Amino acid sequence: MEQASRKYSVFDVEVLKWELERIGVKALHVFTIWTHVLAHPDTEAHDVPGLPFAAIDMIKEKFKTLTSQVKDQETSADGTTTKLLIQLQGGQSVEAVIMRHDAGAGKYAGGPRQGGSRATLCVSSQVGCQMGCTFCATGTMGLKGNLSAGEIVEQLVHASQVTPIRNIVFMGMGEPLNNYKSVVEGIQIMTGRCFGLSPSHITVSTVGVIPRILSIANDLPGVNLALSLHAPTQELRCQIVPTAKAYPLHKLMAALNSYQTISRRRVLVEYVMLAGINDSDEVAHQLGTLLKDHNVTLNLIPYNPATSSDYKPTSQEDLTRFQKILRGVHGVRTTIRQEMGQDIAGACGQLVISQSVKQSPKLTDIEDMCSS
Repeated sequence: MEQASRKYSVFDVEVLKWELERIGVKALHVFTIWTHVLAHPDTEAHDVPGLPFAAIDMIKEKFKTLTSQVKDQETSADGTTTKLLIQLQGGQSVEAVIMRHDAGAGKYAGGPRQGGSRATLCVSSQVGCQMGCTFCATGTMGLKGNLSAGEIVEQLVHASQVTPIRNIVFMGMGEPLNNYKSVVEGIQIMTGRCFGLSPSHITVSTVGVIPRILSIANDLPGVNLALSLHAPTQELRCQIVPTAKAYPLHKLMAALNSYQTISRRRVLVEYVMLAGINDSDEVAHQLGTLLKDHNVTLNLIPYNPATSSDYKPTSQEDLTRFQKILRGVHGVRTTIRQEMGQDIAGACGQLVISQSVKQSPKLTDIEDMCSS
């Protein structure tokens, strides 16, 4: 697409507000526009009833309701997972994954949750990723670009046309805290009056961008933080997560302490299990010692083999043993994730379209893992 034909998303809120104010139109019209286009998905923003004439011409020239489109949609055999391939106006693509859960399977205040099913949307924040985690398929792409706030929100708009969305996790393509401004703006839109999502139903995952961890508690109060840890020592972490050289483990844990002092929130710690690398008894004890005094839920993630990786998944027996050490010896709250959508390559770190269809297993809801 030619550069001249590129337009802003109507959900790029800061740009839209600035352009409205530039022509003397009050920014409150933003919410009028959003409310109408969400209720009428086929309507362009400049056709919203009641807009001042000056706004109509400006919006028609510079904005589109949706700058992206769903190019492919695939649902797992059991219907629990839907993956959306979303093409941006520049021709690049990102993926978003819808995961459906039975509310009755979770717990609340010691008893079963009330209500029917609910859905979690896993969104992307970048095209590719520069963090280079050695187990992650997305990391092999390198960084190709940042998404705007509008492009992030559009993933929610597309997914909401498939099913109502209750939870959002920033666990798709990219390192969210390396696209900080757009992620913050996107979440503020999602939790605002038009979408109305609860901040406690949104989780931002990071491999450990320390300066932004220190900012997010103030900028996004009530939003959950997930930390991709994957190793309990600096040496081992550098082997698995190359950017650990820039963000040493002792400084990362200090940032986590500061975050929790401000936010008073439980942190979800993600740990991909790699056979013979980070799954020994010794490592389990090191991890337990590192985390035992923190308010965290440790989520052990069975590895999904990436195309170019030599890693192998930890066996179920060793996974269970690892969990027992953490729980029984160190008292760390520990869950084991069973990936959804493996038949459509919908698992974290494996966002590549696959056409094979099998049965996908269940996944503990992110809402249950983040709750106190």
